[in-house]
Amino acid sequence: MPANLLSKTMTGKSLATRLLEIAAPVRRAERLAVSLAFLCNLVLFASYYILRPLRDTMATVFGVDQLQNLFTGTFAFTLLCSPLFSAAAARIRLTRFLPGIFWFWLANILLFYALFLWLPHNRWVAAAYFWWFSVVNLFLISVFWTLMADIFSAPQATRLFPFIAAGASTGAIAGPVITDLFVRAVGVGGLLLIAACGFGIVILLIYRLIREKERLRLASEDAQPTSLDHKLPGNPFAGFALIMRSPMLISQAAFMLLLTWVATIIYFLQADLVTKAYASVEGRTIAFANVDLTVNICSALIAIFGLGRLVTRFGVTWGLILSPILMMGACIGVLVSPGLLMVQSARALQRIAQYAIARPSREILFTIVDQDSKYKAKNVIDTVVYRFGDVTSAWMQTGLRLAGFGLAGAVGLGVAVSALWGLVALLLGRQYEAQRGTARLDQGGGAF
Repeated sequence: MPANLLSKTMTGKSLATRLLEIAAPVRRAERLAVSLAFLCNLVLFASYYILRPLRDTMATVFGVDQLQNLFTGTFAFTLLCSPLFSAAAARIRLTRFLPGIFWFWLANILLFYALFLWLPHNRWVAAAYFWWFSVVNLFLISVFWTLMADIFSAPQATRLFPFIAAGASTGAIAGPVITDLFVRAVGVGGLLLIAACGFGIVILLIYRLIREKERLRLASEDAQPTSLDHKLPGNPFAGFALIMRSPMLISQAAFMLLLTWVATIIYFLQADLVTKAYASVEGRTIAFANVDLTVNICSALIAIFGLGRLVTRFGVTWGLILSPILMMGACIGVLVSPGLLMVQSARALQRIAQYAIARPSREILFTIVDQDSKYKAKNVIDTVVYRFGDVTSAWMQTGLRLAGFGLAGAVGLGVAVSALWGLVALLLGRQYEAQRGTARLDQGGGAF
């Protein structure tokens, strides 16, 4: 019996290894790190997608006609938190700082559990949740991918990041399912507690990934040579200065800005039509969650079976350009048939392109920058620039609506922005390839 059990265990391990190698070209020394990263991203996004439909629902509670004010508040809080993030990184070793961000998130979830229990359907609690989630979620996702860019080198990232991104999509499938199954039984507060348990698991995995980075750093020449056992000294606004000194980081910021403009245009259309179609808060939550489910099933399939092969064969530039092309098509589709189904489909396509294609392609670019830029400049781009894109797009659409342009004006803006986004993506891809080539020459022609 023990021999049979051992044989089954070995067979199981062999099967798991074969499946991992089919999904991504993972080398033996990378298997544990990639598996931990995939699992961490999975649990992170499963918890995230339990909370995300609540954020969108809280926007409808506060008032769809006030979305531009919610977006303005989000940008203001993000602008405040970004230098605080850099200041904390300058005072706390990265080995403690990175998991500490997730501990802070967990405490916030428990606080909102109490607020929803004491003040249900309160507009200002709804606004506070919208602002909190919209600010903190970007920091968490940015921190996770920064750690990935600090563990894996550029050649590794090209092979492995699409698979790691599939962990997010796979985990995010579970989030909407859990929301749909339990929202009526446990309510908003119960969903918060379920998400809190998920983030507890994420914290444990972050600690394990930090240890695995150190092992790879000492054992593999391919991995990033940086250490996490130190602080990142500098002033709280260093991230802004780093961006202004780097043409590639400026292009990264422009890429993010245009991405968010397109996303916000379609988000406004979706929120307006969902509010008209569903009277109850629970119904709106389920509507948003169902879109999430569709998005994440498609994203997982693309990330596992499509994007990695595309980037490996055609290069990162094609991965960057593909999203703007898809969004031009989506905006034209909404212009031709501006109903709820088409808008929901466009929103789903926009998010599939953003999460399954644009994000892993864009994250690869950060593997070739220095550690300060990874943690400081990247944080500014992922949070401040992202939310600046949200708020400026929100007010542009408000202006178009007041001027009487309506849906056609918003969608026309989406087509124009997508075209400009494609040009920036092309420039950014060329800058990355040139900088990576320079890095190879600096290292004597060896693999970067």
